[in-house]
Amino acid sequence: MDAWTIIDLIKNSKKITPAKAFIAGSLEGLSASDGVTLIAGRDFGVLSGDLAAVRAFIDMHKDRITTHTIEVSARNSALPLSDLTRYHARIEHGAIVRDLVEIGDNAVIMMGAVLNVGAIIGAGTMIDMNVVVGGRVVVGKNCHIGAGAVLAGVIEPPSATSVIIEDDVLVGANAVILEGVRVGKGAIVAAGAIVTKDVPDGVVVAGVPAQIIKKVDEKTARKTQLVPELRTL
Repeated sequence: MDAWTIIDLIKNSKKITPAKAFIAGSLEGLSASDGVTLIAGRDFGVLSGDLAAVRAFIDMHKDRITTHTIEVSARNSALPLSDLTRYHARIEHGAIVRDLVEIGDNAVIMMGAVLNVGAIIGAGTMIDMNVVVGGRVVVGKNCHIGAGAVLAGVIEPPSATSVIIEDDVLVGANAVILEGVRVGKGAIVAAGAIVTKDVPDGVVVAGVPAQIIKKVDEKTARKTQLVPELRTL
């Protein structure tokens, strides 16, 4: 996705502060108004919507709402989180997936992973725990991005290029791949490596900054093979 498309979406979006209020009082017959959703019984209910609308509703009905607590999940948010039900993938608890993220079939997104706007995750790829996939990053098919890795995305400055990971790549835990870097098909990035330049197909890179240490041989391929059963829904 082009950076300017995302910039325009953010610029022109209506910024909201999503809020949820737990309310108590004499609520029987109370109905929601514009901009809020109300689920309530006789004396307790849950109110949700933009913070301003939630506060306005509570103030309008202060004679009937005797007590309330408001929780805010974001502040002046420009883009919502994605609707996870649209993906044919395994997405575990605590993953954060922004709107306009593409996730291929049978991909796996683990706990604590963050996928920023415009990112593309290929079919069968696993994004492990606490991985950061930056804006507009492209990850190919059947990859494994190890826990804590950072794939640098770029929305600002818009002229810069995000990371591109081609198919069948393994990135080790806590590796960092800087913006503009392309990692070639079948390559392996060792744990803790900091990758500052393009990685050719089918090689292993390691170190700070990362350097080619060998080609992927049969033994290395066996040690790093993926497990299809983890990607079966």
